[in-house]
Amino acid sequence: MQAMIPFPEISPEIFSITVFGMEFALRWYALAYIVGILIGWRLVVAAVKRPHLWRGDAAPMDVRAVEDLLTWVILGVILGGRLGFVLFYRPAYYLENPAEALQIWQGGMSFHGGLLGVVTACILFSRRRGIPWLSVADVLCMATPAGLLLGRIANFINAELWGRPTDLPWGVVFPGHYAQDCPGVEGPCARHPSQLYEAGLEGLVLGAILLWLVWQRGALKRPGLVTGVFFAGYGLSRFVVEFARQADAQFITPDNPMGWVVQAGGMGLSMGQLLSLPMVVLGLGFALWAQRTRA
Repeated sequence: MQAMIPFPEISPEIFSITVFGMEFALRWYALAYIVGILIGWRLVVAAVKRPHLWRGDAAPMDVRAVEDLLTWVILGVILGGRLGFVLFYRPAYYLENPAEALQIWQGGMSFHGGLLGVVTACILFSRRRGIPWLSVADVLCMATPAGLLLGRIANFINAELWGRPTDLPWGVVFPGHYAQDCPGVEGPCARHPSQLYEAGLEGLVLGAILLWLVWQRGALKRPGLVTGVFFAGYGLSRFVVEFARQADAQFITPDNPMGWVVQAGGMGLSMGQLLSLPMVVLGLGFALWAQRTRA
């Protein structure tokens, strides 16, 4: 590896304080969640305040309903994200240590689990309020990429979820024993900054497309279109980035160094790719069905 970028010395903690002998810290990852949710909330509020963006020139809910929705979404993200991580990535470990499954502060959240949690919250909220659930899903999907962008940047700052070894000039030398455990590589091991790849695709690119569809193309007039584009766009982005992303340690074995969960011959799929394929199919189905709906 001739060219590489040293990992910037950024502490995962923004600041910490001690109160009555207990230390409380604000971390970049927590701040990413907070700011991402706040940005998403303001985007949804802005959309419901503009009736001309909606079918029949009437928003399906008011600002007070959006505030209620925010509570449901927060619960869906936290509970779904944690449960998804427990079930999808480390079920055997948490089966032996069930008490640790609730210790969210120890880390471990799954986007796909969080997505399922938000979908469940969306459906329950819609039924309770009598609001078309597809319209609720559309504004939530429009607001999500901002949080994805910030969350992936926080992953980079935390030096976690890094990519596979690379000799490309933008490879980053992440700290830690596991990040530097690269068989066949002498000296510092540079890896793909796959967190930033995901931030760019899932956050910037997908977010820009969805905002353009909503504000310039009247996509909210066709319920399900924004949801479909988001599902397909995220699934495709994640599927592509997984080729450069290091597989989770629990899936890597001497006989399976690539960490594939499904393989045939010399090819295989990672857990992230396996969970993303249904999203692409479901998203395309939503988008095609929505396009047949009269605006």
